[in-house]
Amino acid sequence: MSEKDAYVQKLHGKIDEWNAEIDKLKAKADKAEAEARIEYQKQVENLQEKRKEAEEKLAEVRQAGEGAWQDLKAGVQSAWDSMEEAIKSARTRFK
Repeated sequence: MSEKDAYVQKLHGKIDEWNAEIDKLKAKADKAEAEARIEYQKQVENLQEKRKEAEEKLAEVRQAGEGAWQDLKAGVQSAWDSMEEAIKSARTRFK
């Protein structure tokens, strides 16, 4: 397995984790009172948008050649860091 393939596989694993976190928030939103439900839904929409950005970056890496994908890593890492921070914030906010 190439370094690129290993990187893509690692990123796929993180997306799977994020999907699980988003699903948990959706379940909490369904059980929440009306006012809290709105806040949950905003957080879920924000997470879904950030996840979409991360998935787009992953697609760029997947399509890049063996040498070029290294140049994309900084942008991917930025999207990943943003998503991680959003997940952490949502977890803390809605314990």
